Amino acid sequence: MEFKMFFLSGFLLLVALGLMLDLGLLGREQKALTSKQAMWRTFAWIAAGLLFSVVIYLLHADLHGLETVQDYRRFKETYGSNFIVFDDVVKCRDSFAGEAVVSYITGYFVEYSLSVDNLFVMLLIFSSFGIGVSDQKKILVWGVIGAVLMRFLFIFLGGLMIQQFHWMIYLFGGFLIITGLKMLFSGGDDETIDTENHPVFKWVSRFFRISKEKHTGKFFIIKEGKRYATILFVVLVLVEFTDVLFAVDSVPAIFGITRDPYLVFFSNIFAIMGLRSLFFLLGHGIKNLSTLQYGLSLILIFIGVKMIFQKQLQNLGFNEVHALLVLGSILLLTYVSSFLFPKKSID
Repeated sequence: MEFKMFFLSGFLLLVALGLMLDLGLLGREQKALTSKQAMWRTFAWIAAGLLFSVVIYLLHADLHGLETVQDYRRFKETYGSNFIVFDDVVKCRDSFAGEAVVSYITGYFVEYSLSVDNLFVMLLIFSSFGIGVSDQKKILVWGVIGAVLMRFLFIFLGGLMIQQFHWMIYLFGGFLIITGLKMLFSGGDDETIDTENHPVFKWVSRFFRISKEKHTGKFFIIKEGKRYATILFVVLVLVEFTDVLFAVDSVPAIFGITRDPYLVFFSNIFAIMGLRSLFFLLGHGIKNLSTLQYGLSLILIFIGVKMIFQKQLQNLGFNEVHALLVLGSILLLTYVSSFLFPKKSID
């Protein structure tokens, strides 16, 4: 028990420190990351996530307090794991550790691919509401913190929350498909969301007065002695709402790989660590592409279809690794087509 408390306390402390460093909470980092900074930070977080598998291999059995063959047999019956129970404790530990590492790495990449989905939706939200780079940094801080809290909450509340709110996945998936189709057939025009008629805008307006003017860096303002919420606050609410929806989508995905609560938690945390760096890396890479509108529209349509028909696709053998390959292929096609058909300069 002492080892478990020490290990988890140290892990959570490192997670908190890493988040504060990446989100710029320990300094005065107000500017967006450059493409080079975003690339190195993204690689660093991926490396950290993969290297953590060494810790799992060495210490995961101790974390569960497995000391005897009976302990391993009881664990396998409880969590439905696939490792082989031998008569020798050392062989049991090796089998258990190997299976835990495979489950963790698989879960990590599954959750990472879902995090990429989340980032593309954030890009759409920021673009549609005309949120500048300086304000994006502030929203991303709360968005990433919200994503961590939502995953933590849904993991420990488990199936009850999933069953109660899973229907929202279909609604959100349909919204993404409609948005993607509108972008695809808009004739190249840059459309923005009509903020005043947006459902989130209307919902927030039931609780707060909303200022229609843009106020950089502020969620609330005082005008004529009255408190007003800004458009930035409306966007923050929308981002946090998407965090809830993607938590609903991601938690069943990882529970389909392993029911070990520690592996579920570790894979989720490392998948969403460094989301801010990945966001700026994606943003730098696609913002000037001539075919961006078409690539982003296909991505949104694909994410929506995947969310609605998740069970059917899984029955066909389509998993999150395949989904990540599809997203990567669309991005690659967008890059290549942009080089072949660059934006025409206006003299």
